[in-house]
Amino acid sequence: MSKKLSVPSMVLLIVASGLLFISIFFPWWGMKFYAPQYPEGLDIIVYPYKLENEKDVAIINGLNHYIGMKEFSEENFPELNFLPYLIGGFAILTLVVGIVRNKKFLYALIGLFVIGGILGIYDIHRWLKSYGTNLDPSAPIDVEPFVPPVLGENTIANFVTNSYFTTGTFIIGLAFILMIIPLWKDRAQ
Repeated sequence: MSKKLSVPSMVLLIVASGLLFISIFFPWWGMKFYAPQYPEGLDIIVYPYKLENEKDVAIINGLNHYIGMKEFSEENFPELNFLPYLIGGFAILTLVVGIVRNKKFLYALIGLFVIGGILGIYDIHRWLKSYGTNLDPSAPIDVEPFVPPVLGENTIANFVTNSYFTTGTFIIGLAFILMIIPLWKDRAQ
């Protein structure tokens, strides 16, 4: 019969739980658009529950109209309605696993966390693909369909876009590391 995780491992999991909860209030992903007329760039910043930078998003939507791309809006991303609750649920689950200190539960939690991360990145890719390939053929400017990267640079006409992860994602990464440490630390048990 396997022993319980150590008390320091329990503390790490409790801290990881807190970090998961805190990450809800920070941006997770963004995309910055550069062009000669916007050398300072236009930024779309995505939190788990909202899009930030309404002024920049409005300008980007006005420009995207010319290539037939649908508008970016919170209403178009239903994930923003439930993602904070999902993350909060993961935070509570992590807290419970920390308190129970069961290694098998920790393996299951890490598995769910990895699956959730893969699904999250896939979801971002799916939306980028949808926006870049479902262009209105009657748009004033004809461009080939494209798929911006989840992370990295892309060029369309005179715009260069940079997609990036930001604070919330780094907090999530730190929480994940804190979840893995107990597996290494308590490996002999």
